Amino acid sequence: MYQLDDLLHLMARLRDPQHGCPWDLKQSYATIVPHTIEEAYEVADAIERSDFEHLPGELGDLLFQVVYYSQLAREEGRFEFAQVVDGITRKLIRRHPHVFVDGDLYGAPDAAKLEEAAVKQRWEELKAEERAEKAAVPEQLSLLDDLPNALPALSRAVKLQKRAAQVGFDWPEALPVVDKVREELDEVLEAMSENDPQAIAEEIGDLLFVVTNLARHLKVDPETALRSANGKFERRFRFIEQTLRAAGQAIENCSLEQLDALWGEAKKQEKRLPGC
Repeated sequence: MYQLDDLLHLMARLRDPQHGCPWDLKQSYATIVPHTIEEAYEVADAIERSDFEHLPGELGDLLFQVVYYSQLAREEGRFEFAQVVDGITRKLIRRHPHVFVDGDLYGAPDAAKLEEAAVKQRWEELKAEERAEKAAVPEQLSLLDDLPNALPALSRAVKLQKRAAQVGFDWPEALPVVDKVREELDEVLEAMSENDPQAIAEEIGDLLFVVTNLARHLKVDPETALRSANGKFERRFRFIEQTLRAAGQAIENCSLEQLDALWGEAKKQEKRLPGC
């Protein structure tokens, strides 16, 4: 069975200036990023579908992205894969003092078990310390530092809100957030009445942000919830297509009332399924 060193060797061969793959030789950090994002979502998709047969392959594709960046950096004399492994290992040892009491990866596991809340609090404290160390100008240090702009918007919104909540800038419970959702929806309607496209876009953004906040207060991951809603929409729309196809009808020729009736039938079909 091939090992990690074999994968690193393969990557170096692909990038060999004389005998490597022409496609791989043309790649850069920037051109690989879209593939990395896609592979991460494919891992998430396999897990959501409980497709554990194909999960090792998806994880391998994601691992290859890390190997790829490391090879590019090695060629430029920036760092190597071993430094990536060393860095994450040291970070996780440092962030888990309740497991590695003396900072020794292979030390005896004799640490006292802590409550999850205490572990989480200490984790956030350590991350804050790391952000402070990274800040070029301490006076400019922000709680919102190190949140990548490339994150999916819903996920980044949750992270922004969680960071602000650490210093008390947050609603104490979900009900006031519901009121805020209504307020933002009214502002969308007002912008619509004024037929102001820029204002509509801004208010829709505010509405999405506060709905994300409501999801956070209700312990719901909005990214996962929206993916689930996407899947539900897709299943029901496919049901409509298949039903019309079986009846010899073109979907383009159906009225909205007909399509809505089939949508309702799709919902009924789902409720009849086991576990629904």
